Amino acid sequence: MAGKVFVSGGSGYIAGFLIRQLIAEGWEINTTIRNLAREAEVRGWLGVDNSKLHFFAADLVSDSGWAQAMAGCSHVAHVASPLPADKPLHEDELIVPAREGALRALRFAKAAGVKRFVMTSSVAAISYGHKGQTVFTEADWTDINSPDAYAYVKSKTIAERAARDWVAAEGEGMEFCTVNPSLVVGPLMAPDFSTSLESVKKLLEGSIPGLPRLGFGLVDVRDVADLHVKCLTAPGMAGERFIASGPFLWMEDMAAILRNGLGAQGRKVPKRRLPSWLMRILANFDPLVKQVVSELDNVRDNDASHAKAVLGWETRTAEESILDAARDMLRLGVVKL
Repeated sequence: MAGKVFVSGGSGYIAGFLIRQLIAEGWEINTTIRNLAREAEVRGWLGVDNSKLHFFAADLVSDSGWAQAMAGCSHVAHVASPLPADKPLHEDELIVPAREGALRALRFAKAAGVKRFVMTSSVAAISYGHKGQTVFTEADWTDINSPDAYAYVKSKTIAERAARDWVAAEGEGMEFCTVNPSLVVGPLMAPDFSTSLESVKKLLEGSIPGLPRLGFGLVDVRDVADLHVKCLTAPGMAGERFIASGPFLWMEDMAAILRNGLGAQGRKVPKRRLPSWLMRILANFDPLVKQVVSELDNVRDNDASHAKAVLGWETRTAEESILDAARDMLRLGVVKL
């Protein structure tokens, strides 16, 4: 099956690999970027059949351009959502565009006669506010009133809830499902890399003095793109929710993979563990440390068995994903040793 798909946020990390796979499988793509002045640059990264790829200017917080971008599309992958490197001044800087962007995409998709709508959510909408719980499934929802639910976590939870509520009330005739990735790593298309790769970058360049007790579920960007394609094409996806995650790793595990896999190029990767009590003290003086202090010592292991059972989804090893990210950062000059 192939037709025309709308993919929002065409300059984004996940969207880029999704566009590549869809075009390789015969689909035609309409995609958006905020500024069409970047079109040639993004086409250069993607390296696909340009006759199959069409760009439109659109933004999450404005109606302009969405109707034209959706025209003629039978399927939608709504991937775009804000993911900042720094803590926002106010949580609404993330919550409003995430929620309003999702609802805007749904409204215009419905008006265009779209039959299948796949939304990129996050495990951030699943695994926060559950004290003592360490393994999570699609049945779990983040409690946005929990102290550990910071702005990004709230934005993803609120956006997915709002989208599901809208579909229940207004979306008759349109199948809706979500893909909920954990920390997305893997190869880079360009030096303009995703915030989700910051952990690999900081380890590789040795810009942190040691290894805090922070852990993440990791998933390869190519596998996330593949799960989106499966959700766009498999039958019976209405209401579905799929965790996209590989294994849970501590930063010391990621560091070991880098040192063992890169040889001399991994020489700056730290070896010393930073105790959590020290990190909590540093959080009083460093806003970036403060942003992650609630993650210290927490295990959030997201179970992706549902996607594997229903869709036959498979994942690469964490080693392959982390090392591919690191090698591309060195190749592209993102990290200079």
